Amino acid sequence: MKNFTDDQYQAFCRFLENNTGIVLGNSKQYLVKSRLSPLMTRFGIESMGQLIERSMQLRERELKTAVIDAMTTNETLWFRDNYPFTQLSERLFPELAKPGKSLRVWSAACSSGQEPYSIAMTAQEYMSRRPGALPGLQIIATDISATMLEQCKQGIYDSLSLARGLSPERRSRFFTALDNGRMQLQPAIRNMVSFRSYNLLDSYASLGKFDIIFCRNVLIYFSPENKSKILNQFAGALNPGGYLLLGASESLTGLSDRFEMIRCSPGIIYRLR
Repeated sequence: MKNFTDDQYQAFCRFLENNTGIVLGNSKQYLVKSRLSPLMTRFGIESMGQLIERSMQLRERELKTAVIDAMTTNETLWFRDNYPFTQLSERLFPELAKPGKSLRVWSAACSSGQEPYSIAMTAQEYMSRRPGALPGLQIIATDISATMLEQCKQGIYDSLSLARGLSPERRSRFFTALDNGRMQLQPAIRNMVSFRSYNLLDSYASLGKFDIIFCRNVLIYFSPENKSKILNQFAGALNPGGYLLLGASESLTGLSDRFEMIRCSPGIIYRLR
């Protein structure tokens, strides 16, 4: 495989940050090669340098979309870290779900869909214990990758994906077996989640207000300036008393003063001031 130059790599880093907010840094050439190399065959391009150059040209819309999809697609886990979903069931749903009021939850940068579907399964389990609870629940899941979102909507996962954080009991309860070890989420869970294509650097006005926002293990890919911008936009998108859940290793320190930190056991969640 023909490589790309340092100048091409730096230009591509700026292109990726401008379009997605993702900061690659100075030593991720290997990641670019591994993610983009399949596109060389698909688009009939002979060198990685040529692929990078063409992806940054305005007329190459299809290639640009494919490149962004390839660079932003990350598989995640079911019920990652567990505590956010425990807090959702034991604290947030009881506190925020009021009679006659719809509850809106946003899974931002949802990747391959495990997070919003984990939220949906948590809600379904909560409603089975409390019939009539969460009557107006809405779960909105967004990602920048349109290709990934189309896969999410189908709710089909292979055996490797299913093994990552999903208990046998939940697999049996919420999934239907297909072929080759694949399983599909049952319609009752799939229909609880609405998927939309969205860039976290854009305005959130068209999404409306939320009571709970999940944005976990995402901000680590952004510059401090864009982290601060996104966090303050999250604050503007939350209803009074709403909650933000970040990844276990992520912090608001020095980025936003719009939230109150609440220590759980284990974990940390943030409430809008």
